[in-house]
Amino acid sequence: MSVRVEVLALSGRVFTALADGDLAAAAAAAPVPLPPGFADPGWAPVWRMRAAQVAADPAVAAWVTGAVRDLDSGLVVGRAGFHGPPDARGTVEVGYAVLPEHRRRGYARAALAVLLDRARREPDVRVVRLSIAPDNTASQAVARPFGFRVVGEQVDEVDGPEVVYERDV
Repeated sequence: MSVRVEVLALSGRVFTALADGDLAAAAAAAPVPLPPGFADPGWAPVWRMRAAQVAADPAVAAWVTGAVRDLDSGLVVGRAGFHGPPDARGTVEVGYAVLPEHRRRGYARAALAVLLDRARREPDVRVVRLSIAPDNTASQAVARPFGFRVVGEQVDEVDGPEVVYERDV
């Protein structure tokens, strides 16, 4: 049985509340109830980054990290989205994370499929990128069936060393 998900956009108010660690305020402004895991301190750097992006350009909210909701249960199981709108080359980078209690059920793969489908429908997107830590075998396994190829390596200031994967839309 495969899972079915949607990725719901979050607003600047939600990002700001999550960046501040205020789950109640975030949940009040979100399109769906947010689970306690969204207030995990480990996720705070993502929320701060997205809050700053959306504050600078509110239209970015439609592109960046959203809530991954299971269409059958209605539960929010993680987060996924692009790091921003397409760059001058037509590249978007994908990020995803599934809450620990929902891992190993196909949610990350389903969220990645939703994002790739959206990328295919966007006329300005030509390339989708993923950056994965070399030892993150779970995330590598999520990406493998989608035809990503290794194009290089980088050192992310937050996440450290990463292998960069890309695929055409």
